[in-house]
Amino acid sequence: MDRYLYEDILENTVRPWARANSGRSWVFQQDNDPKHTSGHVANWFRRRRVDLLEWPTSNANQKFVQLEAAWKSIPMTVVQTLLDSMPRRCQAVIDAKGYPTKY
Repeated sequence: MDRYLYEDILENTVRPWARANSGRSWVFQQDNDPKHTSGHVANWFRRRRVDLLEWPTSNANQKFVQLEAAWKSIPMTVVQTLLDSMPRRCQAVIDAKGYPTKY
């Protein structure tokens, strides 16, 4: 994918969906891939007055530390409740023959 294809996706897929679901004012977040941060794409966002939520650069170690902290912040009662519900959830998938379940 290059910046032109990315802009085409933004224009013909993302923007219509966002306008239909979020109205005229919406915020978009993307990573720091070069095609996302190119001047060409930045101009697309400016011309359409779309606000961008900045995505800070970070290294893999920072992401691991953040992920570990997030996991540790989940109370064990929540983890246990989810574990206890797994047989019921699995049975729901089996009963639905792979179709969507209430979960």
